[in-house]
Amino acid sequence: MDIFSFVTLFGGLAFFLFGMKVLSDSLKKTAGGKLESLLKKATDNPVKGLGIGALITVAIQSSSAMTVMLVGFVNSGIMELAQTVGVIFGSDIGTTLTAWILSLSGIDGGDVFILKVLKPSCFCLIFALIGVLLLMASKKQKNKDIGTMLLGFAILMQGMTMMSESMAPLKDMESFTDLLTAFNNPLLGILAGAIVTGIIQSSAASIGILQSLSMTGQLSYSVAIPLILGANIGTCATAVLSSIGVSRDAKRVTAIHVEIKIIGTIIWLIAYCFMCFVFHVPFMDEKIGVVGIAMVHSIFNISNSIILMPFRNLLVKLSRLFIKEKDEEKEFLLDERLMLTPPIAVAECRNSMKKMISKAKNGLDISTLMLLNGYNDADFETIKKNEESIDKFEDRIGTYLMKLTTTQHLSVQDKNYSSRMLQAIGEIERIADHANYLSNSSEELFEKKIEFSNEAKDELIRIVQAVRKVYTLAIDCFLSEDARGAKDIGPLRIVINEMSDVFKANHVERLASGQCTTEQGFVFNDILYSCVRIAEHSLNIAAIAYRFKNPTKENYTTYMHDFKQLKDPVSERKYKEFLDKYSSVEKASEED
Repeated sequence: MDIFSFVTLFGGLAFFLFGMKVLSDSLKKTAGGKLESLLKKATDNPVKGLGIGALITVAIQSSSAMTVMLVGFVNSGIMELAQTVGVIFGSDIGTTLTAWILSLSGIDGGDVFILKVLKPSCFCLIFALIGVLLLMASKKQKNKDIGTMLLGFAILMQGMTMMSESMAPLKDMESFTDLLTAFNNPLLGILAGAIVTGIIQSSAASIGILQSLSMTGQLSYSVAIPLILGANIGTCATAVLSSIGVSRDAKRVTAIHVEIKIIGTIIWLIAYCFMCFVFHVPFMDEKIGVVGIAMVHSIFNISNSIILMPFRNLLVKLSRLFIKEKDEEKEFLLDERLMLTPPIAVAECRNSMKKMISKAKNGLDISTLMLLNGYNDADFETIKKNEESIDKFEDRIGTYLMKLTTTQHLSVQDKNYSSRMLQAIGEIERIADHANYLSNSSEELFEKKIEFSNEAKDELIRIVQAVRKVYTLAIDCFLSEDARGAKDIGPLRIVINEMSDVFKANHVERLASGQCTTEQGFVFNDILYSCVRIAEHSLNIAAIAYRFKNPTKENYTTYMHDFKQLKDPVSERKYKEFLDKYSSVEKASEED
């Protein structure tokens, strides 16, 4: 084996790892937010969790990535620790598919056309051709993603072919045969398999290398089995690294993964020793091929799931024994580990944003009620804490989305969602600010013992009820991602602006007649200003919700122009309805 063989070997490994990354990333993009919805179905039903774990791992072609995702979900509070156990078992089963795909490289095509086509040296070139054509000729991003996926798979298989070819000279080397006999010590074989897999952080890659090695015809079952066991332990390295700096329960996800692999390896090691040293099973000395390696890898993971699934609660308890509780836990809003799967990261940003919206709505509800019913210390403190919490939401979601969009390759849909969310969080934060300003006005009225005139109170009730309606419409529209309700917000926002102008003019007349004081006027104008700004931000939120379903710039521009100018007949009708509704205190109060 000369230097060129080593260059081919490591070059093939580089192709293999790069192809696997490209394939995995493109599969995640193609799957989109479906991954998140699938994982949320992984309830306490372990069989369902197992099936979902296997399905997602087949989709993203990485059990390590699956475990890292679970660490992120538990750390973010999306999943409970017990829910992850079945998914981990399923993930271990799903990852065996890669070995079976790689086993196609061991097919001896002969003169049979179909078998020749199934050879990686043939079909990977066909996949590469189709992938390049899709990337270069297609205008749709989804087709480009499929092209990238095919190209990644072709690179992966080409890397496998190169590794196999580089190892062909080994079959005639006595020194290589002597080296393999050293792995007859099962503990040494397990250690070697774990170290290699831990370094390259991919059990699929280490199994692929082993399959390439088996093509020399010098690898026996007795040597290969410990190496396969070690590879399954080494694959935990990625999850272990991902668990640094997360919550205790998130660390336990990794602990459960390690427990499954180690306990399974111990069981298999005992069986291996009985077969080799007690019963001297003949087939252990037979040569193993690529299919044999794929089979052993599958049997190991499937048998682990069958044996250990009934003891899943014990695995959870064991993880709690290893990783004990602490008095204080660090709270995370969003976990950067979810960025490994961008569609899920975007979906979780949406979930966090929904929490932010709910907090903003709660703050506005409390502040407007306090204006109508009188100041309350407890409510005032609640609004202050709520506003601080919303500021943190805006900062963390915004920072997370910026990092996600600049460091990860997102699909067109996910880019659209991310852009809209970045716009919306600012609008929501401003609404929370005005809720805070309204509470300050309530406090000022209370501390200075200011009492509005009956006319001013009536006007305040009417505009507050209109504002409660407008932001409720906007929030409902955004949370449901239903743009139909947005069409009521433009006319109502105009009504609120007109009410504010009229009420300011009325207040000037009351000042002139001596019914109100200047001090009352300042507070009254501050309240009206906040009400108008809340309506404006509500309209912006509605426009963002509208663009979720209608992303083109022309639709957005037309929508905003028509609603602000009331040129649409439906908008005119809605405007008149709202104007009539909030024209008196009695009608406005019906809304409450």
